[in-house]
Amino acid sequence: MYFGGVRETSAPVIAVSALSILLGGLPTLKKGWVALRTFTLNINFLMTVAIIGGAVIGAWPEIALVTFLFGLAELIEAKALDRARNAVKGLMAMAPDEASVKQPDGSWKLTRAGEVPVGGIVQVKPGERLALDGVVVAGESSVNQAPVTGESVPVDKKAGDKVFAGTINDSGVLEFRTTGGKDQTTLAKIIRTVQEAQASRAPTQRFVDNFARVYTPVVCIAAVLVAAVPWFAFGQPFYPWLYKALVLLVIACPCALVISTPVTVVSGLTAAARRGILIKGGVHLENGRKLKVVALDKTGTITEGKPRVTDVQPIGGATKEEVLRIAASLDVLSQHPVALAVVAAWSGERAGVENFKSLTGRGVEGRIDGVVYFVGNHRLAEERKVCSLEIEAVLSRFEVQGKTTVVVASESAVMGVIAVADTPRQSSVTAIRSLHDLGIKTLMLSGDNQTTAAAIAKAVGIDEARGGMLPEDKLAEIERLLQEHGDTVGMVGDGVNDAPALARSTIGFAMGAAGTDTALETADVALMQDDLRGLPEFVLLSRRTGAILTQNIALAIGIKVIFFGLAVGGGATMWMAVVADVGASVLVVGNGLRVLRSDRLFKMLRPDSPPH
Repeated sequence: MYFGGVRETSAPVIAVSALSILLGGLPTLKKGWVALRTFTLNINFLMTVAIIGGAVIGAWPEIALVTFLFGLAELIEAKALDRARNAVKGLMAMAPDEASVKQPDGSWKLTRAGEVPVGGIVQVKPGERLALDGVVVAGESSVNQAPVTGESVPVDKKAGDKVFAGTINDSGVLEFRTTGGKDQTTLAKIIRTVQEAQASRAPTQRFVDNFARVYTPVVCIAAVLVAAVPWFAFGQPFYPWLYKALVLLVIACPCALVISTPVTVVSGLTAAARRGILIKGGVHLENGRKLKVVALDKTGTITEGKPRVTDVQPIGGATKEEVLRIAASLDVLSQHPVALAVVAAWSGERAGVENFKSLTGRGVEGRIDGVVYFVGNHRLAEERKVCSLEIEAVLSRFEVQGKTTVVVASESAVMGVIAVADTPRQSSVTAIRSLHDLGIKTLMLSGDNQTTAAAIAKAVGIDEARGGMLPEDKLAEIERLLQEHGDTVGMVGDGVNDAPALARSTIGFAMGAAGTDTALETADVALMQDDLRGLPEFVLLSRRTGAILTQNIALAIGIKVIFFGLAVGGGATMWMAVVADVGASVLVVGNGLRVLRSDRLFKMLRPDSPPH
């Protein structure tokens, strides 16, 4: 209506603006009223001054817009807190509520996990999740521990090995003795550490709040002095100086200052979302420019998260094709991730298999063309006594590189060795190099062994690597980095095992499409395209947003200072105050919207990506 020619002080404009303010800004107005009564100089006090000042000068559409944008910024922050609470619910749902517990008569009974006694024997079948932590007492199987430890391939378990609640039994039946109750599992510790980490991170004090503590009382005192001193001390007429004091208060109305941050931040959040970078609140976008060190999980973050064949080494006159054909023909009957990688690497015709056997925790065997072959790990090769110095040297060479080895052999001789590894994403090298160019140090935190972690870190250019890290170890490392570098530490991960570290870091980043719900909910930023190049893009966007925020605050305050001088000197009228206030708001809005045009920044990292 206003842009169409209706006066902004007309009844229809005032009515619609007032309705907008009440609908979108009632919580702010309530807090502002409390701030006015208690003279608490915070952002709500400033907002109330802005609304009252805008009403006095008749700028109803402007104060409606200011109130809406401020309410939107508050809503974004509230939603981020809700997501943090939902993260803990997701963690709790990982461990089943019941477990199959051995009874005194040798039978098995489903029992609530919270009622299973410490030291009780629990049975878990293939495909089931473990309800409690414990130590294996019978059976052999491979267990997918990725949800808790982040290891890229299932871990073989036998009597004496530890198992964790929330992990998934892949193949054989396991019996384990519980080592603690439901509240003492590794998963329960992760839940507690997520809650503690979120609680220990104090909310960031926004600049406008700090500025208000000085700005607001100074302006109020200055207005009182302008009105009272000339009249009381020098006998000047009271009304002209009262008018000047009112002009001063109207000029001080902080519309431009209040609007500068939400407009710029919302523009930054929108620009990021267009690139598949979802940021849960403006505070994280503002803090991104401060990052000095970033810790990264390996599996699913730096790497693809699924193993594939990297090398085939024939031995004893066999060819690569023969080795892969035999291995794929046997492994096609297995669901182990390493077996699936071998099958995927062979595109030719597979051989028929007779007398197939699954050797739990070691591999598979079967008869092909009348010959018995086996495909298995290093342990199986030693059991079948086919290892030689030559074979050991090949196995050692691949294992030092952090790769999983598969031996393909007949009953009498080894045909070849296949190396399988969770390979780095193609974009990871570019992303790490870009982070280094931005002056950010990198550190890998992996649940895999130190050899594998170091090999992957070297391949992509990461500064340091830490292997064998459980969730509490990752959290401790983030704590150490925070003590050493201050509140400038980022963490990137995709699994439940990363959740405590994500929650405790200054900014937590989740790999979106592949990440678990818990990682997505706990993190502050989600990289939805599973492209690590989104991380340096986020930092670049944060720095650009920060620069424009600084410009906007300088514009808003600078214009105020100029007109303060004119008002005190008698050179400013109420109309000039209105123009100054509205003009400053228009300037900061236009400047803040420049953040949306950040494609040039992104092209530096992803030249192949289309413009948005």
